[in-house]
Amino acid sequence: MSLRSALTRFAIAGAAGALAAAAAVTPASASQGGLGSTDRQAPRLYKGVVTASQLLLRSAPNRGGKVVRVAFRNDVVTVYCRTTGQKVDGNSQWYLLTDGAWAYGSARYIRDLGPTPRRC
Repeated sequence: MSLRSALTRFAIAGAAGALAAAAAVTPASASQGGLGSTDRQAPRLYKGVVTASQLLLRSAPNRGGKVVRVAFRNDVVTVYCRTTGQKVDGNSQWYLLTDGAWAYGSARYIRDLGPTPRRC
């Protein structure tokens, strides 16, 4: 057997072993988002409901950020995390939303549905 064919067989055997290891995922981890994912790899997403009649979602956590889109009263939004930004009616918390486009919305106008989102 030539060196080249030996290396080829070795590479194929290694790739097959890697595929077999990847396929040996427990059902619990598969239901959490895929191959061996954990909470550290797949951050928790939070939910909130918009309380303003129209909430401008922006490219930065301040009123000067470009308007990316608009959310309306009672829309349920997905929150990735919270950060500090420009105060809106005394509240300096802004939520980074993941609905369609990543955008910031003032936490002043988003009521948490569950726990308060983690810090960014």
